[in-house]
Amino acid sequence: MKITIINCYEVIVPAHRGAIESKGMEKPLHKLPVGAKEGWSVQFDQLPKLLISLELENGVIGWGELYRNHDWNMVEDIVQVLLGFDIEKIVLQKLPFTFCREHDGFECAIWDAFAKLHDMRLVDLLGGPVRDKVKVGAWSSHRHLEDIPDLVKEFKTQGYDCIKFKSDLEDDVIGWCAAIAEAASDMHVILDPNERWEHAFETMKRIDGLKEVGNVLCLEDPIPRWKLHDYATLRKYSPIPIVLHVSLPYILHGQRIKDAIQAIHMEAVDGFNFNCGLANFQRLDHIAVAAELPCWHGSEVDLGILEAMYVHSSAAAASCIWPSDIFGRMIREHDLLKTPLQFEPPFVVLPEGAGLGVEPDMDAIKHYQINYKEYGL
Repeated sequence: MKITIINCYEVIVPAHRGAIESKGMEKPLHKLPVGAKEGWSVQFDQLPKLLISLELENGVIGWGELYRNHDWNMVEDIVQVLLGFDIEKIVLQKLPFTFCREHDGFECAIWDAFAKLHDMRLVDLLGGPVRDKVKVGAWSSHRHLEDIPDLVKEFKTQGYDCIKFKSDLEDDVIGWCAAIAEAASDMHVILDPNERWEHAFETMKRIDGLKEVGNVLCLEDPIPRWKLHDYATLRKYSPIPIVLHVSLPYILHGQRIKDAIQAIHMEAVDGFNFNCGLANFQRLDHIAVAAELPCWHGSEVDLGILEAMYVHSSAAAASCIWPSDIFGRMIREHDLLKTPLQFEPPFVVLPEGAGLGVEPDMDAIKHYQINYKEYGL
């Protein structure tokens, strides 16, 4: 069953006004360089995303979505590898092209097509679901303190019981958490400095205040990831769980599966945020299960196809019990799905139907499209 056509739809889907950060703030969140621009210089919703449809000779179509700011040269190299390839001869656990930032989007399309070909759900290729609903949280970037209460009350009204904030050394995270405790007493908080609290002593100062408030679920990547000895020190010091983000698409930063193993070996963490494709997320889940540690599924504030993939991965992962970063629809103008994922806060429901169980909205794709390329035999 050969792959005969691959279509590529390049889109830019902006965020809702005010959905990222407080008015007047300008703190870009894309951590990687963009061309010659340094990391942290471009806001994520300004960068293009690539949707791909992969068509088999019998008409079955699999859909995938790449992480933002794809490399067209790598995309076209992968396309040339896949065109004419018999999908039944592809080893799903090891695709026939090198691992790269574009890998997981193509993996998504291949698995979607393969599952549809065999009238299976994508989750069934992972061994079947251990849950039918995946825990999810609300999200915000940096905020002014006075904006926190109304923001949290709105998410609480929707049904969320946990909110994740980006932060750096300039943010009054103790004040944030105190305001959250007053506005919604049972709302938990995940703080994600993205390594920008810089030093263990800076983190300890914040832990001292945060533990008194008592509503922080965990601290994710408070200091640079290479300082695992300091992570271990923080874990011993802190009553708040310390979490390591293992994001395999961050190849430029050298992140690998072994990072989770090393962190466990050094007793440096209480859990993980894992962000990656289907086969690798299952590998990381198995590591976490063996270590009896929890995780959640990370994201890059993505569109609906990739988020549907995350739901399938999370539903099949026994360790994935903390609120996952599946919130793209609440942040961006559109998820590019005909029918959005079914959110029942604080959960998202595992889609039904073959493959991913979602259908792209071609009208919405056309609306946000900035480029299109078709490749065929």
